[in-house]
Amino acid sequence: MEPTYSPYIIGELQRFDQRYTVFSRARWEEGLMRLKEMQTEISTAKMNRGVKGFAQLEQALRDASWYVERCFGRSASGLANRGLYSWCSQDPANGRYLGRRAAVSPEEASFRVKYAAKLFGADLVGVCMLNRSWLYSKIYDWERGESVDVDTLISEDYRYAVVLAVEMDYEALRTAPSVAGAATGLGYSRMAFVASMVAEFIRCLGYKAIPLGNDVALSIPIAVDAGLGELGRNGLLITPEYGPRVRLCKVLTDLPLKPDEPVDFGVQAFCEVCRKCAEKCPSGAISMGARSEWVDKLSSSRGVLKWPIDPIKCYRFWCANGLDCSICISVCPFNKPNTAVHKAARWFVKHAPPLNRILVWLDDALGYSRQIDIDTFWGKVRARF
Repeated sequence: MEPTYSPYIIGELQRFDQRYTVFSRARWEEGLMRLKEMQTEISTAKMNRGVKGFAQLEQALRDASWYVERCFGRSASGLANRGLYSWCSQDPANGRYLGRRAAVSPEEASFRVKYAAKLFGADLVGVCMLNRSWLYSKIYDWERGESVDVDTLISEDYRYAVVLAVEMDYEALRTAPSVAGAATGLGYSRMAFVASMVAEFIRCLGYKAIPLGNDVALSIPIAVDAGLGELGRNGLLITPEYGPRVRLCKVLTDLPLKPDEPVDFGVQAFCEVCRKCAEKCPSGAISMGARSEWVDKLSSSRGVLKWPIDPIKCYRFWCANGLDCSICISVCPFNKPNTAVHKAARWFVKHAPPLNRILVWLDDALGYSRQIDIDTFWGKVRARF
């Protein structure tokens, strides 16, 4: 089965230079550098004033959730290859596996890797052949302020990708854009934790493995290729189980694996009529209209028609808010607990697309897209204990 982005490829896929992601640009582009400074200032000012959802109790939760990623993961610095994302084993005890390759079929290897990924904390895992069009052309090392050619780092031996998804907390995301940041931070910390151990498991089988967060390659199209979901209007991966409420990481390897098939569960047709993420986006960064190739000349990839996100509008809101956002995740109708009722709704999305408008109406009528204030959130949390 072909990935659902295939009909929208309009020419040669042009590999993207990571220097031009909005987060990289905020390290060297003067206007965005100032916005980044402003974000910290506003966040601190809100905390000092005790703004609901931004007070010390909430911001402490958010910053603690990022601790593993920031201090041990280090994927957010462009060229990671350090900390938990080191490309080679950091455990001297595992030197005994050097020169030993496990004799295992691709089918068995895929089963063992998927089991290990779930054991280590992944909520979803898929496998695909690595399409090198999804590798960045260059990686921007924020600390050195220089770019590195990806093809000098990732050889042709790395033919497979193991894609891992970790679920983010449903109730926390409904507070967006406040405590939702804790769900995001925990997602990134879990990414580093899970990807590093999956990579180490593969190395102990005698093969090469590189754990990656958001660096080196585009996670979403690789996840689509691995059968984890489809690209949505909000520019995020929509999974059957959790909608866009996941964070993605991946492991590139030369271990022969059995690839999974891409999936089609109706997201493309649903996003055509829904538009809820675009309507609720406070920055107007999400397209209300038809697909196009790009909206921002620097920070949009080329070669595929999509609903492009305006990264500058999005980033400006983040900085003005003082924290990241996640509203486009929380209001998405696919963002639901994986219950029997919502599984039934997804069945209709897949098998009866003419009913999509009714499903969107029901989502509104039942209040699923409404966000909750911080007092309601803490009330729900207390009810769990």
